Amino acid sequence: MEILKVSSRSVPNSVAGAIAGVIRESGAVEVQAVGAGAVNQAVKSAAIARGYLATAGIDMITVPAFASVVIDGEERTGIRLICEER
Repeated sequence: MEILKVSSRSVPNSVAGAIAGVIRESGAVEVQAVGAGAVNQAVKSAAIARGYLATAGIDMITVPAFASVVIDGEERTGIRLICEER
């Protein structure tokens, strides 16, 4: 499954386009975000992507989970959004 990493500076519409493109190709994508700002952008992106895919007749669901991510040798807890076609 492809992994998309989102930061607090990511543009939600651009990330949403990437999410929609991967779901059209392979049916599922994992979106990772660490930090409150990044999680905010990731959730907005998932909501926008759902709208993009709905016009094509695809019903996307998002399942949230925790993820352990190593950044600069330090383990941090992030959020993983598993987006897939229902």
